[in-house]
Amino acid sequence: MTEQLGTKFPQFYLTVPAPCPYLDGQLERKVFTQLQGNLAVPLNDALTHAGFRRSQNIAYKPACEDCNACVSVRVVSDAFDWTPSFKRVMKRNADITSALVPTVATDEQFSVLRSYLDARHSGGGMSDMTVLDYASMVEDTTLKTYVIEYRAGSLEDPYANHPDGALVAVALTDELGDGLSMVYSFFDPSVEQRSLGTYMVLDHIEKSLEQDLSYVYLGYWVAASAKMGYKARFRPLEGLKGDGWERIDPSHDGD
Repeated sequence: MTEQLGTKFPQFYLTVPAPCPYLDGQLERKVFTQLQGNLAVPLNDALTHAGFRRSQNIAYKPACEDCNACVSVRVVSDAFDWTPSFKRVMKRNADITSALVPTVATDEQFSVLRSYLDARHSGGGMSDMTVLDYASMVEDTTLKTYVIEYRAGSLEDPYANHPDGALVAVALTDELGDGLSMVYSFFDPSVEQRSLGTYMVLDHIEKSLEQDLSYVYLGYWVAASAKMGYKARFRPLEGLKGDGWERIDPSHDGD
């Protein structure tokens, strides 16, 4: 059930309260609208800059009555701090190649997704995702969306079953006017030593610079949520506050 907030395009709606997936004991509400038609691309740009996230053809944003813990964050690509730890991750994955493929769901991608969900998010909101759900997530878009496949190894690698190597990670990414927005990403949990979640963010930072884009949008960061902690490692980080986007120090910023 939802409540309609307006009658002019775009129309915004408000969800009823539901348990928060990030903070125990809290309830969340979201304001959302549809992304469709000729205005979908500029609307998605504008809403992302205003702190919204995309899921299929829906743009949504937390609208909780008594909580503002969710902070929309983005990495400043051209000032990024390539720490020794990040350089080691890149070196560890030097054999990986990435390729932009059509926004068409494949069985190979879904197999990696199922392994990822079962290992990392069992019992979560996406844990019962079917292949049809995945196809809808990937294919239901009218935006500038990429599917990026990450493959490791070669024909000489016994683990590989593809001419370009084994599929180890996938990212669903939107191209915005000023950056790349990582809509969803997942990886093969059996190669955890590769730190593929970190690697994909680093690769997006490199890709944004190659495309002369300024930012990589990472979605929401919640200071008190352990599952969000990894985002604080990518600096400089900007958060959307009351006066607009500003540099934040996650180690001291819990607003």
